[in-house]
Amino acid sequence: MILRELLEAVEVLSMGGDLNVAITGITYDSRQVQPGFLFVAVKGFKSDGHDYIQESLALGAAAVVVERREALLPGVSWAVVPDTRRALALLSARFFGNPSAGLKMIGVTGTNGKTTTTNLIASILNYAGLKVGLIGTIHNKIGDRILPVKNTTPESTDLQALLKEMAAEGVEACVMEVSSHALALHRVEGCEFDLAVFTNLSQDHLDFHRDMEEYRDVKKKLFSSLAQPGVKTQKYAVLNADDPSSVHLIEGAGGTVFTYGIKGEADVMAQDIRVTARGASFTVAGRWGRCRLDLKMTGLFNVYNALAAYTAAAALGVSAVVIKTALEAAVGVPGRFELVDAGQDFAVVVDYAHTPDGLENILKTAREINGGRLITVFGCGGDRDRTKRPQMGAIAARYSDFAVITSDNPRTEEPLAIIRDIEEGMKSGPAGAKYCVEPDRRQAIQLAIGMAGTGDVVVIAGKGHEDYQIVGSQRFPFDDRLEAAAALKKRES
Repeated sequence: MILRELLEAVEVLSMGGDLNVAITGITYDSRQVQPGFLFVAVKGFKSDGHDYIQESLALGAAAVVVERREALLPGVSWAVVPDTRRALALLSARFFGNPSAGLKMIGVTGTNGKTTTTNLIASILNYAGLKVGLIGTIHNKIGDRILPVKNTTPESTDLQALLKEMAAEGVEACVMEVSSHALALHRVEGCEFDLAVFTNLSQDHLDFHRDMEEYRDVKKKLFSSLAQPGVKTQKYAVLNADDPSSVHLIEGAGGTVFTYGIKGEADVMAQDIRVTARGASFTVAGRWGRCRLDLKMTGLFNVYNALAAYTAAAALGVSAVVIKTALEAAVGVPGRFELVDAGQDFAVVVDYAHTPDGLENILKTAREINGGRLITVFGCGGDRDRTKRPQMGAIAARYSDFAVITSDNPRTEEPLAIIRDIEEGMKSGPAGAKYCVEPDRRQAIQLAIGMAGTGDVVVIAGKGHEDYQIVGSQRFPFDDRLEAAAALKKRES
């Protein structure tokens, strides 16, 4: 593409050099520059792309886009824009031919439930006969082909390249998790969504967002984007009526709004709910009639996830028969209330819950389905929101018969310092809350499984599907599911 044509996608404050130069690629990472590339200088959290302009030119960059003109070098084709991060997204969409315009785009945002909800929607659309792309925390998929994941929502250039790849391979619908980071950092600018889903909002990412109000308002961007003009005429917003944040997200939302819920009035509701260790069953009632669902997944939180997926698919015109078939066949996603079964007479559950709300949901579900004690293994991530640590400690104290506080991904923080923050909450919980500290996560899992008896439930929370642990700046192989299986085997030996 010619640079001049590419720049039509963004607000340009000034430009110069040869604007008719051919652009063969686009990147924000100087290490990925190849001859003919456009280098967009983005200021990151640890480094500033403006410091790597010379390096990108040495590698063959044909032009650069910057925020600061003083960073430019003589003889370069260039453009100055107000915000290079936003420009990167819009330029990438233009360069790759605006692939979202030809795909049915479904975006799911919220603190908890994004991964399960996107997978459920993708499954429904598969059953409806569509070839589906999936972008999320665990993996990206093009049809049945699985691709690796770097971020929950890829950087804008990577996202647009992936969407183009999907379109080229005949994908008809793309279901993607849209994180608050992605919205705040403009990663999904240039994507035109057909439908946006809101799951819930609870405390998370306050190391990144100033406060909960800012966190909520960032989520709102996804729904307000539906009101922006584009090639798509039918757009939908699907929101959790039981979450008070939905009232704010609906303001300024584009398209037709549908709500789902359990507690209050909504377009789609779950009635006659029954939750057991084997699954959850309920009747869906509302705008699209009545339908009984018997899920293989358990927990009230999965009732909400299934309702969200049901409403989204129904809004897109999928029949209730197809939705029912897909939802009843779903077995959940890795690391989300995943059972580790070696034939023992107690349950071991691995879950990704790493927020106060997520942990409470999991422990409430475990408490509902077990007849014995609830033993919880959990920690909190380092270099992340510290304020949620005592909250999670208090929740563990409230629901657990015994808790083992351990390390999650301590990163560059001292593990015992993180644990001390958690202990503050444990001590503020119910009097006599029983717990112990074991910073070594492997030993903590073995300890919890070793003390479990008939009818007990051991919940290992925080890492779910992750197959690594981050200590310092290094990643070490570590999978809670494998560790739990090894502990069960050791117990029997």
